[in-house]
Amino acid sequence: MSFHPKMSYDATFHKSARTLAPKEPGAPFVYTAENRARFDVVVQRYPAESKRSAVLPALYLVQAQQGFITASAMRYVAGLLEITPADVEDVVSYYTMFHTKPVGTFVISVCRTLSCALNGAERVTEALTAKLGISPGETDASGTFTLVEAECLGACDRAPLVMVNDAWHECLTPDKVSALVDDLRARGEAALSGCHLVVEERTR
Repeated sequence: MSFHPKMSYDATFHKSARTLAPKEPGAPFVYTAENRARFDVVVQRYPAESKRSAVLPALYLVQAQQGFITASAMRYVAGLLEITPADVEDVVSYYTMFHTKPVGTFVISVCRTLSCALNGAERVTEALTAKLGISPGETDASGTFTLVEAECLGACDRAPLVMVNDAWHECLTPDKVSALVDDLRARGEAALSGCHLVVEERTR
């Protein structure tokens, strides 16, 4: 005998009726032929009735193509996945790695959660602010760097951690910030240390 009511676990999805901001001027967003081909490959990994699950890679393709995600692009992705634009906006607004306005060539994300905070992440942010002349959430005048603060980036044993675009730089200290920024200007993401576990795996 159970005192708990019988529950149905059949999955259902609520469709939001919210609408996005007015359409931006200019032509509506569409994938390039190459990105549409990539999308077609990705979406085939999911059952037809679950293709909404491809929303994250679909949005990554948008951001890789134009640098940030517009309302037009959200409508486009919604049409491909047969969900509402508001469903797509919910995903974009939830994840900090998606940008809804133009950002710099290099988006520097400083982890601010416990392990990094205890190891001086705040001082790393202060050093970056001084070097770049911008505060978190801003882009420098040249359009090269955007500085943001992020929640846990997943390498607590290598704190303080920063992520530049989709790549890691571990054990960054305030005294090394200036050299890293200069090296990024000169060599791009080749300046980054990468994940030490990946580096070790490659050198075995």
